Amino acid sequence: MPYPLKLLVLASLCIASFAKAQTEAPAFVQIPELTVAPDRADWTYKLGEPVTFTILLHAHGNVLDDVEVSYQVGPELYEGETRTATLRDGRFSFQAAPLSQPGFLRCNASVTLDGKSYSAKATAAFSPEQIRPTQSEPDDFDEYWDKQLETLKQIDLRPLKKPYPELNTPEVNAYKVRYQSWGKLDGEAPFYGVLTEPNKEGKFPAVLQVPGAGVRSYTGNMQLAEAGFIAFQIGIHSIPIDLEGDVYSNLRYAGLHNYWGYNLNDRDEYYFRRVFLGCVKALDILTTHPNWDGETLIVYGGSQGGFLSIVTSALDKRVTGLVANYPAYCDVTGTLHQRAGGWPKMFKYDRYRNEDMIATTAYYDGVNFAKRLTVPGSFAFGYNDTVCPPTSMYSAYNVITAPKDLTIQVDMGHTASEPFREQTFQRILKIAGKN
Repeated sequence: MPYPLKLLVLASLCIASFAKAQTEAPAFVQIPELTVAPDRADWTYKLGEPVTFTILLHAHGNVLDDVEVSYQVGPELYEGETRTATLRDGRFSFQAAPLSQPGFLRCNASVTLDGKSYSAKATAAFSPEQIRPTQSEPDDFDEYWDKQLETLKQIDLRPLKKPYPELNTPEVNAYKVRYQSWGKLDGEAPFYGVLTEPNKEGKFPAVLQVPGAGVRSYTGNMQLAEAGFIAFQIGIHSIPIDLEGDVYSNLRYAGLHNYWGYNLNDRDEYYFRRVFLGCVKALDILTTHPNWDGETLIVYGGSQGGFLSIVTSALDKRVTGLVANYPAYCDVTGTLHQRAGGWPKMFKYDRYRNEDMIATTAYYDGVNFAKRLTVPGSFAFGYNDTVCPPTSMYSAYNVITAPKDLTIQVDMGHTASEPFREQTFQRILKIAGKN
């Protein structure tokens, strides 16, 4: 082929390739967003009032039409049969039968697009301030716990405090702490935690931070220390807080799996007995701190920690206030009455449904401690929580006679957003009288 002709052919091929590249449409990624909402901004109704749920599906601000949606509606955790509908203009609305008893009505919705499932939920409250516990209260409840506290006084604290330089900052000093709690009189059940304190002279309020459920390491609460608190963050399983490798995950799924059910048939040997007493004993670490102001002592936590905040504050009169987020282990017997019971929902399982185990929970349920609170408390949770159902949390909140306030983020589940965490910090400051 003559050279000029070769150039002409090559040029034509290049032009064709360029034109093809220019005309190929870009690939767009579509990320659907499914939402559900009742027809009131606060998601709250009176008994018998109608509620309309609306399911919406859109992507990047545009509705997705003619999509089949599956949905369930019913009392929380008892939502019932699955139904289907077709989204028109990206939406489907329906009126649900209202509740005739105080509680929560939930709508779960899901769609499948391109092989992927998307889900959402919304939970309407019906006169939640009228919810009352199903849990019984033993006649000897106070006598029993007074006896445990009296015995606890015989345990020598024997604190061991070591610098934790890896966590230190110019504003905060950190320490690993080990102390004796429940066990025999010579102490065989140590607790571990991280103490953080302001790196400056002065007297400071104190906060005990009790943990959520699980098995993990701990690194202290730097934010509270920077704000001028002595903060003590503890674990509850009598294992050090700074182990390496996969020790915690191994314990979580083996040795400490479902620890909340250990010895549930015996109130004296039940796992949470040593936990409660270990939390009370942790207050000794704070009240013997040379820089404690001698006045302000707050207990704070979320989920299991919210529950332990209620318990510790009810058991020990040194506490001056508490901050409890989405508290667990409240009205766990709700499940026995066909309504949502609190975490860990043990009575969903037949193996826990015996008289001894049910009787034991009455000595440990958060509602019976909530009745005994005498100090100001700040509480917060969401209606969409499936781990700690709002019915169970209201069961505890509604029996509190001490000064209290409640913050509701209606669409929140069991995971706190960054704004919620900041709001919690502000609530701690308020309970401490620092804002």
